[in-house]
Amino acid sequence: MLNHSPKKKILVTGAGGFIAHHLACRLKEMGHWVRGADVKLPEYSLTKADEFLQVDLRDRDNCDAAVKGMDEVYHLAADMGGIGYISQSHAEITVNNTLMDVNMVAAAQAAGVKRLLYSSSACVYPQFLQHDPDVTPLREEDAFPAQPEEGYGLEKLYTEKLCQYFTEDYGMETRVVRFHNVYGPLGTYDGGREKAPAAISRKIAMARDGDAIEIWGDGKQTRSFMYIDDCVEGIIRIMQSDHREPLNLGTDELVTIDELVDIVAEASGKTIGKRHDTSKPQGVRGRNSDNSRLRQVLGWEPAIHLRQGIVPTYSWISGQVSERRPGAGTAGTIAAVAAPNR
Repeated sequence: MLNHSPKKKILVTGAGGFIAHHLACRLKEMGHWVRGADVKLPEYSLTKADEFLQVDLRDRDNCDAAVKGMDEVYHLAADMGGIGYISQSHAEITVNNTLMDVNMVAAAQAAGVKRLLYSSSACVYPQFLQHDPDVTPLREEDAFPAQPEEGYGLEKLYTEKLCQYFTEDYGMETRVVRFHNVYGPLGTYDGGREKAPAAISRKIAMARDGDAIEIWGDGKQTRSFMYIDDCVEGIIRIMQSDHREPLNLGTDELVTIDELVDIVAEASGKTIGKRHDTSKPQGVRGRNSDNSRLRQVLGWEPAIHLRQGIVPTYSWISGQVSERRPGAGTAGTIAAVAAPNR
């Protein structure tokens, strides 16, 4: 676990969303004064932030108000979702994220913020490196020559460079983290913006023992998935580090989507079949994180295996699904996950 650093006044943007809400809670536990900012309040849990600004961060005035008096900014606000959403909303995503990112970085510099962490994505990596399910793990330097995911990935890559320029030109310390598929309790699990672990957990929670669920693609596409506790730990470690260049934050535990279904089914105690629909968006064929530089910089890497993290994730989603059924009981509790070698 991290040692407690001197207490700071910290802004966490996107704190109405999944990762940033967990991050804000963790920073409060560390004793910092935390301001959350988002266009929405947290959907599934009360905010633990000292102050919460429900504002649209596409507006520069709102960004100026959010960063006022802050020592550090964790900028996680983004218009994002699963492959179904990001592959069909290029213009909307690009406009929304460009406005939020440019205004927030500029506002932080103008306000004298000492350090800003920007949440980027594995979607910045070239698609020509991700055609094979048995993908070579992606290294940070592989982002160029560029061919990122259209829309979402392209904007993320641009803002990574913007952070670099603000460090070079104005001396503002910036940190960039490239997330690889984060999952866990309190995340979006329906509505079209959910990621694969949450979508599959929802489908299995709604299925009866012996049913088959729909799988997007042929099930052979591969990914690595990182549990939320490891993600938050890594974010804070990267912010506290002296490393100014982008860093991967993910696991290198590569699984096929079919294997993911089997792991969720095992957690559910159900026997589940698969119906593959290759007409649906599938994303790249393979994507995995190379954690060599993360280990070198931090002396640490995510340690929670998928089979561990899926248990509390499925339990929470199953409880949410049950609550929505007529006459159902209360939601399942969030089980603790022990993370070795933290």
